Amino acid sequence: MQEDKLLLASSRLGDRQPMTKIDPLPSQPPALDPNDERYWDARDLESEMRRTFEVCHNCRMCVGYCGTFPDLFARVDHDIEKCGATGAELLDAGAFARATELCWQCKICYIKCPYTKDEGHEWTLDVPRLLLREKAQRARRNGVTLQDRVLGEPQLLGRMTAGPQATIANFVNANRLIRKAMSVTAGIAADFPLPTFGETSFARWLERHEALPGAGSRGTVALFATCLADYNFPHIAASAVRVLEKNGWNVIRPEQTCCGMPNLDGGDIAAAQAKARTNVASLLRHVEQGLKVVSLQPTCGYMVRKEWPELLGTEEARKVAGAAIDVLELLDQQRREKTLSEDFKKGLGRVAYHAACHLRAQKIGYPAVRVLGLLPDTEIEVIEQCSAVDGTWGMKTQHYEMGRRYARKLTSGVDRATPQVVVTDCALSARRILAENGHAPLHPVEALAEAYGLSPDVR
Repeated sequence: MQEDKLLLASSRLGDRQPMTKIDPLPSQPPALDPNDERYWDARDLESEMRRTFEVCHNCRMCVGYCGTFPDLFARVDHDIEKCGATGAELLDAGAFARATELCWQCKICYIKCPYTKDEGHEWTLDVPRLLLREKAQRARRNGVTLQDRVLGEPQLLGRMTAGPQATIANFVNANRLIRKAMSVTAGIAADFPLPTFGETSFARWLERHEALPGAGSRGTVALFATCLADYNFPHIAASAVRVLEKNGWNVIRPEQTCCGMPNLDGGDIAAAQAKARTNVASLLRHVEQGLKVVSLQPTCGYMVRKEWPELLGTEEARKVAGAAIDVLELLDQQRREKTLSEDFKKGLGRVAYHAACHLRAQKIGYPAVRVLGLLPDTEIEVIEQCSAVDGTWGMKTQHYEMGRRYARKLTSGVDRATPQVVVTDCALSARRILAENGHAPLHPVEALAEAYGLSPDVR
């Protein structure tokens, strides 16, 4: 196949000049580092998108993963049938933008792709990062949209809203008329159940709580709670503290801000870099003292491990990434070492466990399933399907119905499992399940806290 030449047009978008043969091999490594000048070169981007989409069109393995691939393949098929194209050479800027807008950055196409650097293949495809690059170039040219600016700063809204005013904010977010207005003004889907706000922030709860006996006997960990656990679901972070303390850990919460993924969703590379820089500076001194950085949400953990080193390109970011670990991954290590407390007070019954995409993208398996499998009277069914939320994409008015369609494999799987409890590591996937299935899923660390009889009194 390497001997087959792919046909691409000249470097001008939409140009219909005589086609030039090129190889599926990149002439130089793809520019996926935003600190590389080539990253911002429109012609370089076009060339890489055509090369990548030609390979994807010939492969088609990812056709069912998201809206990007069927739209892309239909465009190429049309150009072959109606315009005399041989492949992706006639795709233009509109086709590239459409491919990007239909991608919700779940990363599953990268995990499954046989042509990636991780798989040792010389074609070195990375569709999610390529589409992020396209969005970043458009955002730099045209500005970040109002919709993406609103959705890109969840920590600011959390700081203003969590606490005594949470009841009012939650009432407003649940009001149909107000949500319809938000759909028009900010493009946030009226039917998507927005995360609620906690009556106290996690940081405030942590200041006031009393550690369990034995906490610290194994050492200390730095908790990277970020927006959702800090302001929206403090009970998840508080449950994590109690479970970790039960298993010998002292827990601290270093100063931190949003992981930056919501900014990447809008193509705002500079804002994501600023957040990564702030977080790395805060976490690094704890890492250099030998502490692990424990994440609660798969998306945040993915950002720490995979995106911060790319965004910043610094040794400091790589050190923090190397110390990062998911909370259930840490507990699963103790399970393997036989140091995990099995002082369980109850089991969960029949559990439907949703395997979140950004957890799968970290290639750490399903540590929650292994840990929860220790509970008495507990039967777990794993549902390895995408929720089609993945950050802010599924909240957007223009994508909401498509997201629902792509999430049907997940929601149907939950229904078929007839669970007593639904568990997911991803708090945003939990909102999809709540809307479609009527179940309010638990984070696995919440489920463990209940099993230990340690559920904290915080909401």
